[in-house]
Amino acid sequence: MNGTLEGQVALVTGGAGGIGAEISATLASTGATVLVGYAGDAERATALAARLGGNGRHRAVLTRVDDSATLQAAAADVHATEGRLDLLVNNAGITTPVPHEDLDGLSDEWIDTILRVNVRGAFAAVRAFAPLLRAGGRGLVVNISSVAGRTGVGSNVAYCASKAALDSITRSLGRALAPDIRVLSVSPGWVDGAYAQRMPEDLIRAQAERTPLGRIAQPQEVANAVLAAATLLTFSTGCVIPVDGGRPLT
Repeated sequence: MNGTLEGQVALVTGGAGGIGAEISATLASTGATVLVGYAGDAERATALAARLGGNGRHRAVLTRVDDSATLQAAAADVHATEGRLDLLVNNAGITTPVPHEDLDGLSDEWIDTILRVNVRGAFAAVRAFAPLLRAGGRGLVVNISSVAGRTGVGSNVAYCASKAALDSITRSLGRALAPDIRVLSVSPGWVDGAYAQRMPEDLIRAQAERTPLGRIAQPQEVANAVLAAATLLTFSTGCVIPVDGGRPLT
């Protein structure tokens, strides 16, 4: 309850991306050994792990979430090297902008990819790492969801559906894995990260204006919610923590 994670080990899938890197850095700053999960860019993940300090205890781990064999190998690696896992952050995700009314624009291939990575991948990561999380008796899974799962407003229809499914997984596993593993969703609205920075400025300005708090979130605010889930909200499981500035109110 002191806000630190000294002695704990955390794995962040997609841990070198914009939000993932902020989560990784925040967890490292509070004492955790951070395993920076990556799917393809090992150099980027390794460079981030090095920047986290900790005398080399942080490192990159291949966690291609749409490949269960790779996840099982990662779990075996973490068991052999670290001997424990206290926190799994399911941050890896994918999307592409397609207007919701453009039914033909959202291809079968994109639907399958989004659901494979965002839904099946998150579940597969929990499945692979559950034995390690359970062994310590206080494991925690934090799924990085989205307000799109609640509002149905997001980059495309399949993305919204994938985040609604992820919140459903959070509720189901919060019950199924208790009391040894807690499961929570952190649900941001628009975040000032790599994806938002690729969007037109007027679009982002409009999103901020439609948010009661008058701006979009910073990556650090998402990371703070993950940290709170790990250190302060110790009697919470199977629920969704909003980091959306009140967006569903509008």
